[in-house]
Amino acid sequence: MEISQQHVPPCTASETELRQALEKAGRRFTRQRAAVFAYLKGVDSHPTAEQVFASVRRTIHKISLATVYKALEALVAAGVAARLVSEDGTARYDGRSDAHYHLRCLQTGQVRDLPLPYDPQLLDRLAPQLSAWLRQEGFEITGHRLELIGRFRRS
Repeated sequence: MEISQQHVPPCTASETELRQALEKAGRRFTRQRAAVFAYLKGVDSHPTAEQVFASVRRTIHKISLATVYKALEALVAAGVAARLVSEDGTARYDGRSDAHYHLRCLQTGQVRDLPLPYDPQLLDRLAPQLSAWLRQEGFEITGHRLELIGRFRRS
């Protein structure tokens, strides 16, 4: 069932936050972007754009794949979603914008969140010489990404 502009319910707190984040990034709030965002926030599977499209299309029948791609890029630009690109160039999207770690299955392409707390000092502890060298070179570490790559024995 397609939602018409006249029948859109009032914004929830998360939609208000989404609207503010999009506007801060110079992007407009649209119901398509809100639907894509709601889908990403409701799953932990790190879907591809095509998977997001297939799901959101059940609610907004006339949404196009191009609109989903644009919505995803707007959400990433606004900092409310993340794009995870694998070595083969496949992009998956994450509704969590906080710093966290991932597992990636080489066999299925599946990406899952790793249930470890983010550690901003991880690089300093793992490779103090690297951190010292980077500081000497004038490179300030502002964050890091950790992705463990392997195969799930069972999915």
